[in-house]
Amino acid sequence: MDSVTNPSRSVLRNSLILGVFAVCTVGLIAITQQGTEERIIAEQQRMQMRALNEILPDDQHDNDLLDDAFSIDDRKFLGLPAPATAWRGRQAGAVSAVILPVVTMDGYSGRIDLLVGIQANGELAGVRVINHRETPGLGDKLEVGKSSWVFSFDGKSLSMPTPDGWAVRKDGGEFDQFTGATITPRAVVQAVHKALEYFSEHRDTLLQLTPEEAAHG
Repeated sequence: MDSVTNPSRSVLRNSLILGVFAVCTVGLIAITQQGTEERIIAEQQRMQMRALNEILPDDQHDNDLLDDAFSIDDRKFLGLPAPATAWRGRQAGAVSAVILPVVTMDGYSGRIDLLVGIQANGELAGVRVINHRETPGLGDKLEVGKSSWVFSFDGKSLSMPTPDGWAVRKDGGEFDQFTGATITPRAVVQAVHKALEYFSEHRDTLLQLTPEEAAHG
């Protein structure tokens, strides 16, 4: 009897040990993943805050940008897969600029998230990339810390350059491409141009405040 019972108990004991180990492993992975996601979200929020302040420095608005946020939803021009947050800059109560969230899926490595600041007169206040997965040393020249390329958008508008100029030089436009990487800058140039088109079509709505918003400001 012992020769039959003991192996059975051993198998049962090993099964329990493996089960406990599996549960602990799954729990540890879940905790690690949750902690990683929280750090990623926190880092994205930090980058977003820095980008907002870089696009519209304090001397270009007298309101709290974070307190003047509104929801926006547009897939055609802004490429937003879901409603997102946009921001207004104000001076003396009037809207002086807006910062729009923009998404392009056409980067070399897929999705690129941008913030595009546009002055009330239609000129670009600035553009910042807040999330991407482009290749280090090539596509990551989108980042301010890696190159000054993104500053080439400052002051541009729908009419300056002309429509043909809104492309990388390889395509006959006025914007530089990266050495060894054309797809990424091409995607960003097109996305920024579409954001300007969106602003042009919705300018009155973006710059007009409701009585409640005006009173809040």
